[in-house]
Order: sequence, then structure tokens, then C-alpha cells
Amino acid sequence: MTIATLPMAETPTIDYAATAFVLLCASLVLFMTVPGLALFYGGMSRAKSVLNMMMMSFGAAGVVGLIYVLYGYSMSFGSENLGGIIANPFEKFGLAGTDGLINPFGYEGHGDIPELMFVGFQLTFAIITVALISGAIADRVKFSTWMVFAAIWVTLAYFPVAHMVWGGGLLSGSDSGLSALLFGSTDGAANVTPIDFAGGTVVHINAGMAGLVLALVVGKRLGFGKVAMRPHNVPLTMIGAGMLWFGWFGFNAGSELAPDGTAALVWVNTTVATCAAMLGWLLVEKLRDGHATSIGAASGVVAGLVAITPACGALSPMGSIALGVVAGALAAYAVGLKFRFGFDDSLDVVGVHLVAGLWGTIGAGLLATDGGLFYGGGVQQTLLQIVIAVVALLVSGVVTLLIALALKATMGWRIPEDAEVSGIDTAEHAETSYDLVARGGRLGVTGSGPIHDARHHSESLSPASSEGAK
Repeated sequence: MTIATLPMAETPTIDYAATAFVLLCASLVLFMTVPGLALFYGGMSRAKSVLNMMMMSFGAAGVVGLIYVLYGYSMSFGSENLGGIIANPFEKFGLAGTDGLINPFGYEGHGDIPELMFVGFQLTFAIITVALISGAIADRVKFSTWMVFAAIWVTLAYFPVAHMVWGGGLLSGSDSGLSALLFGSTDGAANVTPIDFAGGTVVHINAGMAGLVLALVVGKRLGFGKVAMRPHNVPLTMIGAGMLWFGWFGFNAGSELAPDGTAALVWVNTTVATCAAMLGWLLVEKLRDGHATSIGAASGVVAGLVAITPACGALSPMGSIALGVVAGALAAYAVGLKFRFGFDDSLDVVGVHLVAGLWGTIGAGLLATDGGLFYGGGVQQTLLQIVIAVVALLVSGVVTLLIALALKATMGWRIPEDAEVSGIDTAEHAETSYDLVARGGRLGVTGSGPIHDARHHSESLSPASSEGAK
């Protein structure tokens, strides 16, 4: 997806097929966050923190959805480009002036769609990007601090990067961007166009880097590296992964904004890359650990989806398979780095989203059928992909660090130690996901709901992460 401007159509005639397509795809992307990501992360959490983990996704949806309507869309896609970093947040404040039709790409084959439909589609991207970060700080942070962080981060990190890549800013193919500066421009467009079809830099590198910074600032969970912290419900995680895979077709194919041949290619590329990544992850597990795990399959699926996201419109199906299998293998190794380097990325946001996102963005420069290094296109596209990845890393890293330190000094990030031991669900939400009671020497599940007593899940009853046990 590359959007320099959003001009009003000269002869506004709505394309009903394209509008219906984008409407469906926007719904699929929202489905990725609630319930898809909520279930994926919730299942990977411990039993005493699953509700909090799911609430972080729901909370992100609530905060970001409102902010996007107020000024996020204007800040990302407004026509007034401010230094190549943001657009004027007041130009379309509250979605003023968005009641017409637009042709975001402006080339033959794409009809006009309501601008509000484009707003809705982009809103769902902002929501899931923020929600992805939450997996890096599971089990230990105040819900109130998370909600404030979501509002500030989406404003200072997500909207600027979205504008820079998709809104005609510094990381786009405009004649005022870095690509034009490095490789020249012709007729108002860069000679080499950055490739980020559906969000490798904007979503995954952005969120993955933010997750790493937050994990470092917030600190480790109690017992990290000493106590096993396995997923409490692997079936929930696999269901969530399946929902993410299903919704991701809206994410990737929907970024074409029309049901055409490119959307069809994107669908196939997304599928085969994900299949290959899952197998690549499982192969690494089998060779390294002797077992191919369910969590590995689910994580491999997500790693493949992440990697193909920026490249899905530029690769062939065979290139997508190559990209996917490398993504699965890389991410499988990367999730163990937190133990080697001592940072507590609870649910592997860094290993999956940052690493696979970086590979997908750079791999697009290698495997793109038009201009890719392996297709005889020279090194320019690959170098450009590295540049936009590094810039996204720096922007996200610096902005996240400043926000995280400011919130640490004011609101504080950590819940009390006794609350972390007994369970964040009870401490933050006065609820438990399961009521576990002894029945004839066995544990039984009686239900869930609000509680107002001191009953908590014992640590010994909470299974813990396959990665955490390694």
C-alpha cells in the first residue's frame, strides 16, 4: 500500500465491488484483534493473567478507535505534509470533509470508494499494531498505564510512521522522500519505490521494536528464567492463530483496495508463505528439541504472516515460499534470545514480529519480481528496504523509550509484587478466568466471573510457556 495523496474523484461514481471488498477486509482485520489476537495471547498467558492479557487487546481497540477518528486519520493521510513526518492532525479532525469518494491509488483498474470506508480500514491497522505490543509485557503492568501508553504511542509513533510510509512522507515513493534523495526521482516520483504493501515497517517492525523497549524498561516478571511459565491453554492459542490467519487475508489482500488480480496474487502468497513458515518453525523445533509443538505451529503461522505482509504484492508464489520458510526458522531461533540476553519478552513479540518483520521487509528487496536482487534488479531495492527498516526501528525505539520512561516516573508500570504472585487478573480486574476447586483430590472448573474475595490461582496450578521452559 503506497498512498501519496487522496484526491477527490473528478467524476465521483462509487465502485460497489471495491467498496464491499474493503468493507469485508476491514471487518476481517478488526476480527484479528478481537477476538483473534486476544485468544492467541490469552492462551499463551498463565491462568492467573489470561483476562488481563485479553483486556489489553480490547483496551487498545477502545482507545485507538476513538483517537483515530479524532485526529489519527488526518495525521496519517491528510494532504498537508509537515516535514515528511506527519500530516496536519487538524485538517480532517473528527473526520471533517471525509464524506466523499476517493481513488487512493489513482490508476486504472481501481474504482472510487467512500473515503470513510478507507478510514475504517486504516483504523483497524492502528488498533492491531498497538495490541501486538502488549504481549511483550504480559503478567506485570498496570492496566491504567497500558491504556495511557496506547493513546500516547499511537499518536507519537504509529501515526508518524504510517504517514512516512503510506501517506507521502519520508519513507514513501514521493519525490521528497529518502528514496528520491538516495536514488533520484522522475516526474515527481522516486525511481526506486519502497516496498511495504501491508505493514512490515508500519505495523510489525514498529510494534516489535516497541515491545523490546517496553520489556527492557518494565523489567522481568518475578521468577523469569527460574520458574516455568508455560501457556495455560494451548487450544486457545491455536484457535487464536487460526483466526489471525483467516483475518490476515483482509490485512494483506485488502491493502490492494480492490478485488483484482493483485489481490488474488496476495492471497496465494500469504497462504503459501504462512504454510512454509509453520513447517520451517516445526523443523527447527524437531532438530533442536526433538519435538514439533503446537505452540511452535501457531507461532510459525504468525511469523509467516508477519514476514509476507510487506512483500505480498511484490513476490511470486515460489518467492513467497522461500521467504516464509526462512521467516519460520529465523523466528524459531530468535524467541530464545530473550534467555540469552536476559530480557523478558513474555509472549515473543520481539522474536516473531520484530525479527520476522525485519526479514520480510529486507527479503522483499531480495525476492521482488520487479527490482529484486535475486531477479537481476541490482542492490538498490535491497538497500532501500534496509534503510526504511532502520529508520522505522529508530523512530519506534526512541519514541517508545521516551514514553515508557515518562510513564515509569509518573504513573509507574509495575503492579505490586504480591499482586503479580497471586494473579494480575484479580488485582487489576477483580475477576478470574477459571474458578479452580478441589473435588476428591482433583481440580475442577466451576466457572468464571467477578470476585471480591482473596481467592487466587496458585502458581502451581498455572502451566507455563514452552519457550519459557527452554
